[in-house]
Amino acid sequence: MTTDAGWVGTAMGQAVPWVRTTGVEFGEVTPERAVAYLPDAAEMHNHVGGPHAAMIFGLGETASGAVAMAAFGASMDRATPLVVRSEIQYVRLARGTLTAAAVLDRPAADVLAELNAGTRPEFTVTVVITDAGGGETTRMSVVWTLRPNR
Repeated sequence: MTTDAGWVGTAMGQAVPWVRTTGVEFGEVTPERAVAYLPDAAEMHNHVGGPHAAMIFGLGETASGAVAMAAFGASMDRATPLVVRSEIQYVRLARGTLTAAAVLDRPAADVLAELNAGTRPEFTVTVVITDAGGGETTRMSVVWTLRPNR
């Protein structure tokens, strides 16, 4: 089931100062997938003229967070989504505006079933980042958990 979660981008812009500071924008956001964009800006470049690795990582983590919010935002009264670990692979030098496409790797209903059973579930969001020319520059895997609120 795909549900529009367009509210997520606005919420993240209000709640996460980094999103506002860097100018991250959001496209499609659903409980299964999110797309986020990082505008090209010289002050975010590294020594070889592309976006700094920290900016690229931040964009990917932000896109994965948008998926987590869209999929589990309705459960935040009882659990908080938190990053557990992440892995990143820089495939080639990025140039220009970056696009991060993040996908939830398993059904949200399965994750919620684990939470309902009293466990602290983990779920993975896979992210592919492309540059202005459409070429893949980065791959990420971000593992999240739903930490029960006490």
